[in-house]
Amino acid sequence: MQTDSPETARKPRSWTIRNPEDLGRAIAGVRGAKGLTQAELAAHTGVGRSYLAQLEAGASQLVLERSLRALRRMGASVTVTLPGDDEQG
Repeated sequence: MQTDSPETARKPRSWTIRNPEDLGRAIAGVRGAKGLTQAELAAHTGVGRSYLAQLEAGASQLVLERSLRALRRMGASVTVTLPGDDEQG
């Protein structure tokens, strides 16, 4: 089993989600960090690749926009976090 050295170990990454564009960047970022193509992620999640591409591009989803707005107005935030190598169980 190969162990990453401290220099190559993956550090945690996070994205603060304020709007659909932020969510799209987070999805694309996590997908890229996991080494998946859009087609592979689409197949794993049961959605079409074109729909996934729209999400990653920040295509507006009314329910998402309203939910994020409600959370912001209550002082809350949404963050997507991809743990670093030392944080995965």
